Amino acid sequence: MTTEAPAAPAMNPLTQRLIALYPVLATLAPGDRDEVLSAQAQSARVERGTLLFEEHQPCRGFPMVLSGCVRVARGSAGGRSLELYRVTPGELCVVSTSCLFGRHALTAHGQASEPTELLLLSPAGFDRWCTHDPFRRFVFGVFADRLADLMALAEAVAFQRLDQRLAQALLTRGNQIRITHQALADELGTVREMVTRLLKRFETSGWVDLHRERIDLLDVAALGALAAGATPPVGRD
Repeated sequence: MTTEAPAAPAMNPLTQRLIALYPVLATLAPGDRDEVLSAQAQSARVERGTLLFEEHQPCRGFPMVLSGCVRVARGSAGGRSLELYRVTPGELCVVSTSCLFGRHALTAHGQASEPTELLLLSPAGFDRWCTHDPFRRFVFGVFADRLADLMALAEAVAFQRLDQRLAQALLTRGNQIRITHQALADELGTVREMVTRLLKRFETSGWVDLHRERIDLLDVAALGALAAGATPPVGRD
């Protein structure tokens, strides 16, 4: 008589979702992975606008987004903010990562830009997973990609005019954009009045049509030329 090996315990739904979004977790030893998830992680659902972490505060853990989106931005003493990046499902927050690696305070704040579900891994749980080479390489790989994005942002802020950056921001959102002028200003690191003034100029030129919390793109070619640094034609026929 042959004895069959006992079946592996079924994976719980949360772990399945995590592995689908972060496949590197499948390379962790089940014991290490499941022990951290049961003892060193907390799940949360938050509403749009919820502040998840603040600048100059210690990092409470390593966020892994399951659904929704987290906007990470840097604030100024004058109340302005500059969006650095957004964290969507399957992505990592490099501000939290650098804080945990360097044991220093957070250098930006994170806010849910829509209803969001996430898992917060404790610093101890993050340290334990980082002893596993594939997970550590995954974290550093995402870190390098995000650093390249931040370098591109720094270059845009330093060397591109605000109207160029606004045109680029509009073009990435499709032909009909539901967004407030304040949200665009926060993303670009400027004030609402500047964004409103530029959008009015775009409207006068016939490139956009402005509505309440909605912008319709009318001349994508002209906006594309402006975004590329060229001089598009100005004024309606």
